[in-house]
Amino acid sequence: MTRYASTSATTALAALILAALPAAAQTAPAATNYRQDANWLCRPGRADACTQDLAATRVEASGAVRPVAFVPAARPPVDCFYVYPTVSLDAAANSDLVPGPEERAVIANQFARLGSTCRLFAPMYRQVTIPALRSGMMGKPMAGIDREVGYRDVLAAWRDYLARDNGGRGVILVGHSQGSGVLKRLIAEEIDGKADQTRLVGAYLLGTNLLIPAGKTVGGDFKAVPLCTAKGEVGCVVSYVSFRATTTPPANTRFGRTDRAGMKVACVNPAAIGRTAPAALDAYLGNRPAISSSQAAPPDWVRGKAVTTPFVQVPGLLTGRCVDSGGAQYLEVAVNAVPTDPRSDTISGDVLTDGKVAADWGLHVIDANVAMGDLVAAAAAQAQAFERRR
Repeated sequence: MTRYASTSATTALAALILAALPAAAQTAPAATNYRQDANWLCRPGRADACTQDLAATRVEASGAVRPVAFVPAARPPVDCFYVYPTVSLDAAANSDLVPGPEERAVIANQFARLGSTCRLFAPMYRQVTIPALRSGMMGKPMAGIDREVGYRDVLAAWRDYLARDNGGRGVILVGHSQGSGVLKRLIAEEIDGKADQTRLVGAYLLGTNLLIPAGKTVGGDFKAVPLCTAKGEVGCVVSYVSFRATTTPPANTRFGRTDRAGMKVACVNPAAIGRTAPAALDAYLGNRPAISSSQAAPPDWVRGKAVTTPFVQVPGLLTGRCVDSGGAQYLEVAVNAVPTDPRSDTISGDVLTDGKVAADWGLHVIDANVAMGDLVAAAAAQAQAFERRR
């Protein structure tokens, strides 16, 4: 059975030690040929990781449930290009190019639902693996770790996409954690202030510290690509890291804080772009056990009724707002618990260490899930505006 829940052992380890790992002193690996479709997780017109079952069950506060089918766009107006987070459980320092259940699971959680607006493109890439990251945490970095090969793969895939697939179409870039880090570099080096910026419909860089000058919407990591300030704005970035409203990001958090003078971590709430007031989040939460045991299993969503779809919507349960508190900038996610109704008042998504919540990770493993419906709506609005502008 395919498992859909994001794993804390995948996305959560990346930011902790990836930058601290030594670059490999070795001959560069051979370039990946992205004209071979086997090196893509998702491409249009085929059955692949993006054509999994995305059915959801909508669980109302009253306890009523109804199925929600996923309908892909018949004629997608724009493209989406995705770079997934640290998920590979391959034993080597860098992953191979063979999709495993972990890559398929993260596609279902973070990307495939954008097929309601986009043609979907997602390359495999030779990322630094979970075992390699764990070896660094233990103070014995695995031999052969290469931080550049993953970026070179994504760059090659991007250039291949532009050469044989784009045809002048608009494109939304989507990433999380390690994937967002790769896309930040790609945007800075290949798009920001360059001709290809005209193709950029939007960018969703989740679970990463995207730096922006305090009080500004452009500058910092990007010189010409701004943060989004309104729904339907074209060519801008949505970025955030998420924490529970009950957890103040601690001083040792790896998300939402920067020591760069004059800079803050970008936070754009996809449910209320350009606004700071709390807004209901349209979450698509996973309803399958996590691949890793360090994330709690999903709850029983409603008393007396079985929910069996891969995903669950819980309207009204979650609200989010961007906050700047104690030197941290993040998407604050509140759970609006009502103990008297039959619906669950809990969500899983915390990183657990020896059974205890690791507060410094926040809700990193479900950054995308908590606002997936809002990201889909943002993509649709941007695509419509891009087509009107053209």
